[in-house]
Amino acid sequence: MLKFLTWPSRLAFLAAFVPIAAFLFLPLFWMALTSIKPEAEIFVRLPSAWPKAATLQNYVNLFSRGDMVVQLKNSLITAGGGAILTVILATYAAYSFAKFRFRGRKPLMFLMLSAQMFPFAMMLISLYPMLQWAGLLNTHLGLILAYIILALPSGTYMLYSYFINIPTEIIEAARADGAGELYILHRIVLPLAMPALVTVGLYSFMWAWNDLLFSLTLITQPDLRTVGPGLLLNYIGESRSDWGGAMAASIVSSLPVVIGFAFLQRFFIQGLTAGAVKS
Repeated sequence: MLKFLTWPSRLAFLAAFVPIAAFLFLPLFWMALTSIKPEAEIFVRLPSAWPKAATLQNYVNLFSRGDMVVQLKNSLITAGGGAILTVILATYAAYSFAKFRFRGRKPLMFLMLSAQMFPFAMMLISLYPMLQWAGLLNTHLGLILAYIILALPSGTYMLYSYFINIPTEIIEAARADGAGELYILHRIVLPLAMPALVTVGLYSFMWAWNDLLFSLTLITQPDLRTVGPGLLLNYIGESRSDWGGAMAASIVSSLPVVIGFAFLQRFFIQGLTAGAVKS
């Protein structure tokens, strides 16, 4: 893009880009440096920009304690399970809204989307007694259901925006050839909607992986905790905080999302922009 700009425009673009990039990436750079600093270099009045005695002891301590491995496994179970079930439920809901005509279709969709208007804390207040009544507190299943409830409305709307742009002629031709509705959905529509499915799955996974409020409230048993509460409760305290260990744990816990996004970003961008232009 820069090659089409004049030199003054390029300088103005860079003058705006550099501060924004520094604002976004400086905290990540400082987190990485703090993770390899010994404690003596962290708790000083004027911390150095580069560690004088770099060490990997924070990472060694991270895995020697064993908590992080368990928390990563719990996060993979809850975030992965929530993402998969959200994609499945959102697919059927969005397809029915987009390609079928039935009474109350639009009010029902607006009612489902209205759930996004309420603060998450308010939804948690309503969800907690329901899970307590069902005996699902301190269980992975209860946390997965909470993630589905939160991600399903937006996931349904994302897929609806994609399905509505798939030509109806393709579906009508398949029906004329005798294909059933499930066959049309699974064999014809879903292969065309793969970018949208990946987008919803990645969105749901990232939201669940980064969650703190719901996982901290619905799960109090130490061996069932996920990454978010584990970082807060294991490294941050009232009297003493292990900032080096917290930064190392933050980097390690971010890797699954970063790696997943790096491999799936092409589908993610296509899924986000698909509903913006009508074919």
